Amino acid sequence: MKQDLIVILDLGSSQNTVIARKIRDLGVYSEIHPHDITAEELGKLENVKGIILNGGENRMVDGQAVEISPELYDLGYPMISVDYPQSKCKTQMSGFLNQELLEKFVFEDCGAKANWNMKNFIEDQTELIRKQVKDKKVLLALSGGVDSSVVAAMLIKAIGQQLVCVHVNHGLMRKDESESVVKVFRDELHANLIYVDAEERFLGKLENVADPEQKRKIIGGEFIRVFEEEARKLEGIDFLGQGTIYPDIIESGTKTAKMVKSHHNVGGLPEDLKFELVEPLKQLFKDEVRACGVELGLPPEMVYRQPFPGPGLGVRCLGAITRERLEAVRESDAILREEFAKAGLDKKVWQYFTVVPDFKSVGMKNNARVFEYMVIIRAINTIDAMTASVEKIDWNVLERITNRILDEVENVNRVCYDMSPKPPATIEFE
Repeated sequence: MKQDLIVILDLGSSQNTVIARKIRDLGVYSEIHPHDITAEELGKLENVKGIILNGGENRMVDGQAVEISPELYDLGYPMISVDYPQSKCKTQMSGFLNQELLEKFVFEDCGAKANWNMKNFIEDQTELIRKQVKDKKVLLALSGGVDSSVVAAMLIKAIGQQLVCVHVNHGLMRKDESESVVKVFRDELHANLIYVDAEERFLGKLENVADPEQKRKIIGGEFIRVFEEEARKLEGIDFLGQGTIYPDIIESGTKTAKMVKSHHNVGGLPEDLKFELVEPLKQLFKDEVRACGVELGLPPEMVYRQPFPGPGLGVRCLGAITRERLEAVRESDAILREEFAKAGLDKKVWQYFTVVPDFKSVGMKNNARVFEYMVIIRAINTIDAMTASVEKIDWNVLERITNRILDEVENVNRVCYDMSPKPPATIEFE
């Protein structure tokens, strides 16, 4: 079932995504498009019911006010103008589009139906994927993260064995994560999955490397090389699946807003690996991606997987990575996640993890002096990851986690709790 669509034209507002989310929360699909979209391009969008001309503080670009094509007024769509003085609309307004006016415009003026839901979205995307791919094959780097997992599940539903997934285990995954990817996708969803055990290769490249940025570059660059090697072994691959989501596109910049940060979901693949992209999630926000994963039947622990840095535990094993400290991070992290789940904190706390620094402290074990590492616990809450507050964990829970780490994790004699908010601290340590 094709969803009705409300189009938001970006004429310099910083509130585009806020309005888009509010419309979707009403059960109506919405998309943000650039101000200079042509009448022909707009006409190719399906089921457009109305247009919001969304102006704002960024409507001056290079000294000139941005404007829409006059032809758009002749298309007959209901329009509302917000902070756009050049508009020829009748329902013009200044300031923020409040909920009452938004609902009136969407349902009364535009006659849109509340038919935006994950079941309909998946049906539409499945059809679009089949039309795009036909009988060809799609290659997907399957990290086990939320976005790549949901893309994989959707592509499996749409094209089955035409999808080739490559999971690279760089040895920096959390405990049992690679095994979980194999279990879910190969054993349960019967995906065409290539598993690459590259732990020795990655750890060898990272030996004696202490600088965080250098570690990131090595891990990212080596992943690209491993993925490239696997891609070259395959024949008949015409498409590359990517877990691009809507915030990735928005944060990469618009014609009226500067780039927040660049996003490269596979990142820097050689130009001679020429693939056409398949990006079925590129219009979804993060919470919608999770809802999509639930609808597709992925397990909750995969759908609600915590934010996890691309370099994995490589930036939580602080300084130069050693195998004993990497194992201490992995085991202590597993204990933390297990105890948070038991205490009901896994749904309450936005992100929580452990790190192990590259220095030791004196302690006592079995009536003897020991010189071992410490584990630092980090647990924070945030809305946008720009600022973060420290979660106030119940003392009994913290004590239980501490005792388990000291009892079960080798080479550790001390546990600390990080009390630093962001700012001045950042979420991750490296």
